[in-house]
Amino acid sequence: MPSQTPAAVIKAQREDWNRVAAGWDKWDQFFNRTMAFINHRLVADARIRPGLHVLDLGSGTGYPALLAGEVVGAEGTVVGIDLAESMLAVATRKATTLGLPQVSFRTGDVTSLPFESGSMDSIVSRFCLMFLPEIPKAVAEIARVLKPGGYIAAAVWSAPEKNPFIRIPMEVIKTITPLPPPDPEAPGIFRLARPGDLSGMFERAGLITLDDEEFTAEVTYATAEDFFRGLMDIAAPIQNLFAKLTPPQQREAEQGILKAVNDYRRPEGVSLPIAVRIVSARKPR
Repeated sequence: MPSQTPAAVIKAQREDWNRVAAGWDKWDQFFNRTMAFINHRLVADARIRPGLHVLDLGSGTGYPALLAGEVVGAEGTVVGIDLAESMLAVATRKATTLGLPQVSFRTGDVTSLPFESGSMDSIVSRFCLMFLPEIPKAVAEIARVLKPGGYIAAAVWSAPEKNPFIRIPMEVIKTITPLPPPDPEAPGIFRLARPGDLSGMFERAGLITLDDEEFTAEVTYATAEDFFRGLMDIAAPIQNLFAKLTPPQQREAEQGILKAVNDYRRPEGVSLPIAVRIVSARKPR
């Protein structure tokens, strides 16, 4: 079967993430707290400070753009870009509620950024770049719009064996229905998991890698059932896999996921490890 064109991939992703926007809004506070360490690390690695002009790629429902907006203050600006207008509607509402007029959001394609060359002091991105059909093209755009001396900091998922949070649902579904082996070069959750994947692309675009580091943490739910509900509310790729199952197969998959997740039960709840790769680079002066 021929691969989808980049335009077709982007169209499908826009539909997927618009579909789960309400779920992300529902789980907003939970994930803002859970992923706070990533947001703060990105803002730090991109050297964001008062007065800067910042771009957030793949903003979704607003983070880390909103945190960056608090840092740059009224004398700076933050623009968040995402494919899904429904996700950005949530982000815009949050910026208004937080009193951050310096933060704005717009729909757009990361591989064709609507900004002048050398117009951004810092760029951040959380869980976006690995889904792009043309990552080197996006990285070239990052290098173009950064000012000389500017910084990029991006978070992507690390290896699947270190992320039962994501791996378990996929493995359970594979026991029920065959799934094609993932194309290591195709867009996907673990596309940039290996050390050097993203940093190598940065360097080929003329940027200087500063760090390529894996961080581990845990996501804790009160129950395995809460995990499953959250999964089905926000995880567009898992929703797509479930849609291919018959109702009996869906029930079988749900029970298999609950059983596997309960292996991580602790007194405080179900704590699932996650591993995130954070890569930072600088544009030469």
